[in-house]
Amino acid sequence: MFSFPLSAQEEHGTAVAEEEFKPGPFILEHIADSHEWHILTKKDGESLAIYLPVILVSKEKGIDVFSSRKLAHGKQYKGYRLEEEGDLKGKIVNVKEDGTADEEILPLDFSITKAVVGLLFSVLFALWLFLSLSRSYRKTGISHPKGIQSFLEPIILFVRDDIAIANIGEHKYEKYMPYLLTVFFFILFNNLIGLIPFPPPFGANVTGNIAVTLVLALCTFFITQFSGNKNYWKHIFATPGVPFWLLPVMIPVELIGIISKPFALMIRLFANITAGHIIVLSLVSLIFIFKSLMVAPVSIAFVIFMDCLELLVAFLQAYVFTLLSALFISMAIKEEHH
Repeated sequence: MFSFPLSAQEEHGTAVAEEEFKPGPFILEHIADSHEWHILTKKDGESLAIYLPVILVSKEKGIDVFSSRKLAHGKQYKGYRLEEEGDLKGKIVNVKEDGTADEEILPLDFSITKAVVGLLFSVLFALWLFLSLSRSYRKTGISHPKGIQSFLEPIILFVRDDIAIANIGEHKYEKYMPYLLTVFFFILFNNLIGLIPFPPPFGANVTGNIAVTLVLALCTFFITQFSGNKNYWKHIFATPGVPFWLLPVMIPVELIGIISKPFALMIRLFANITAGHIIVLSLVSLIFIFKSLMVAPVSIAFVIFMDCLELLVAFLQAYVFTLLSALFISMAIKEEHH
């Protein structure tokens, strides 16, 4: 849920200074990960939020588990503080005796943040959905799809026929179908969850978190490398048709290509989802920048348009990530043609 600073008002004849609205911090606050789930700001300036568990591990203090409420609004607790500005903004640090942050030794942070809650929700939702689908198939067998089957079966067949078989081949695709289906629905569910602003756990910007897209890209990377056959590695370290003296140049180029593929997967998903959220929040911010309700109809109209576009992007990015993963795998397992 969006929250904005209070406008100027009169109380008992005394003017309350108007706080200048800054769209940058507002936008970053809503797309970044957080130790609390901010809901709204009350008239007295206090925040209504769901405070998530903080789990810290340090060599000196051991394991500490407590609510993030203890660190809200710059508070210190057990020698810890949540930095609200600077290079360590959003990180929990050890506080020295002089009150400064110990930047050299940071505690290991295993906290349950907004992104973690969003991940857990999407995983539990996916388990419930596909276990229900499995029970439905066990009862009715292969028949005309009903209920949830009629929605999921065409998507599953699309991933199988137009992504897996089309790129990997009819004889080898089955080995990689579980991963391709998992990554497709994982990205799709998290993209859709991020479009719904309220209530929690909706609104978590999971696929707009580069750590999540990094892990997804690494999964594709390791599956590709471990699936690589003799022909795949031969083209990297002894490219056919390339003179021997040119190999010292070609081998580094091929190795860079191996790394650039998952890097492109990571950045593409992260950038597209994050950019969509930033544009929507920027359009909402226009109302408060111009301080006029006359801007509201135009701003809301563009927000609705962008939400529809983001809905398309949610499916498109799940498709693109899965398609490129299947393509990279197929490049690693294809046989040499004589």
